[in-house]
Amino acid sequence: MEQLWRKLDGTRICQPIEDEIRMMILREQAAGHELKLCIGTDSQVKGKHTQFATVIVVIRKGKGGFMYILPEITEWKMSIKQRMLLEVSKSIDAAYRLCGICTMYNVDLELHADINTNPGFKSNDALKEAMGYIMGMGFAFRAKPHAFASSSCANKVVQ
Repeated sequence: MEQLWRKLDGTRICQPIEDEIRMMILREQAAGHELKLCIGTDSQVKGKHTQFATVIVVIRKGKGGFMYILPEITEWKMSIKQRMLLEVSKSIDAAYRLCGICTMYNVDLELHADINTNPGFKSNDALKEAMGYIMGMGFAFRAKPHAFASSSCANKVVQ
């Protein structure tokens, strides 16, 4: 299935995201920017549907940033733990597609999970599995409150 990535302003990405990111890295590094990519996914249940948004946040270290967005809607019924792990899976999918490019151009990459580290929150039930999944794939991991790509950036898209 074709993924329909877009920029925050709504501009559609008309090429594979790998090609877009490769060209963006070359352009940004040529302009003298040191980059870091943070990937995260958030979701919101709205009636029968669950809206997901995966984001690739591009940080120009010390000089702001921008992001790419992949919105998706499903009609699957799932528990909060299943939904949290599906969010992580979507982020890993995006990261896996980009990790070779990031390595090639020496760009840091980390995954952000919208999972609370406080055991008082329901999402915490998925924390151990999510950490194991992400770290087992070899990616750097951040959870709330340090997971801004998922809990702030992606969250704004699904609200």
